[in-house]
Amino acid sequence: MNNEKRSGFTGKIGFVLAAAGSAVGLGNIWRFPYLAAKYGGGIFLLVYILLAVTFGFTLMIAEIALGRKTGLSAIGAFKSLNKKYSFLGYLAALIPAIILPYYSVIGGWVTKYLYEFIAGGAGETAKDAFFGGFISQTGEPVMWFMIFLGVTALIVLCGVEKGIEKVSKFMMPVLVVLSMFIAIYSVCMPGAMAGVKYYIMPDFSKFSATTVLAAMGQLFYSMSLAMGIMITYGSYMKKEVSLESSVTQIELFDTGIAFLAGLMIIPAVFVFSGGTPEALGKGPSLMFVTLPKVFESMAGGTYIGILFFLLVLLAALTSSISLMETVVSILCDKLKIGRKLSCLIVFLISVALGLLSSLGYGIWAEVKIIGLQFLDFFDFISNSVLMPIVAFFTCIFVGYVIKPKAIADEVELSGKFKRKALFTFVIKYLAPVCIVLILVSSVLDAFGIFKI
Repeated sequence: MNNEKRSGFTGKIGFVLAAAGSAVGLGNIWRFPYLAAKYGGGIFLLVYILLAVTFGFTLMIAEIALGRKTGLSAIGAFKSLNKKYSFLGYLAALIPAIILPYYSVIGGWVTKYLYEFIAGGAGETAKDAFFGGFISQTGEPVMWFMIFLGVTALIVLCGVEKGIEKVSKFMMPVLVVLSMFIAIYSVCMPGAMAGVKYYIMPDFSKFSATTVLAAMGQLFYSMSLAMGIMITYGSYMKKEVSLESSVTQIELFDTGIAFLAGLMIIPAVFVFSGGTPEALGKGPSLMFVTLPKVFESMAGGTYIGILFFLLVLLAALTSSISLMETVVSILCDKLKIGRKLSCLIVFLISVALGLLSSLGYGIWAEVKIIGLQFLDFFDFISNSVLMPIVAFFTCIFVGYVIKPKAIADEVELSGKFKRKALFTFVIKYLAPVCIVLILVSSVLDAFGIFKI
């Protein structure tokens, strides 16, 4: 069983595409554009890129190196290096277990939209009441959620090399090509350049602390940080593969797709709504409510819509695969069970929790936790509370317990660590402070004390 699970990636390309596939998901194509639209366009983009090459780079290097150094998933990795920090592995393991079910619910929504566009129902999706009417139903959202989760489980069941790596090698190039095609189409629409200017040109008058906090929070969601995923994938990585250049390439994939997603969506919002504050501030519904209207107004919009929702579906799948693989890997490590049984356990738990998130917009809409519906509550606990806590203690663990040299030595097994000084400074001093600010502001925001 152990040899089967640790078969690993065949080489650098397989690792980079799989890890990039994990990072590139709904966080890039669904979440990044609406945050960029809301927090000033170009200034948000600039802040995000600066944070990605410093803050994001440091945390990703640390996590992948921890996995490769120990050859274990999150729980085993922390415990093997210092037993006092084994709690950190359990916290990290809990996060993907919480995210996977509600992420699969949203993945089901994407699958439904793709089906509607293929089946000729694009016009229906453009109606104001369509999205709300769909997610408030009982049976259909659950069906699409189960389909999405089932496909994810089948791929993970096939293992690392035959499942995850093989699918990622196909999906990631397709995803990049589709992103570029739709972005070019969007930018070339009459009136789109106002949106391009808003998105690319930084307006420093729009800069604020909330811009920085929103961008840092997006990094966790977008780059699969602080949830055990990169530790797990690092455990499958060969020692001779360059760790630093792999992380750089993953970041380029991740940030590039997020940038293209903004080019797809923000100029289109300007074209069809004039870029009003109301339109730019629509938030999470921007993709499901605004874009179908955009596609309906386009010549050949149905076909563009099919390509777009296919793109989003591929991105969602690459991330859900990594979420499930992380939990499956941890169960295999801890319970000493085979991949098949582990996949079945994770699937059944995800179905149970996912039903809460799906029905939380329907028959259980009145049931709320701290004023949040189930899906929003799970999102808040995982992304705004647990991920900053795990990231903070990871920085303390690497910076002051095993020391940055332990990570640097692992990186240097496969080449010179060019950004060692940056890594050491960020992991010991900058990142812990930034993460505490994210955690405090997120909690205050949730309780309405301080609005981000």
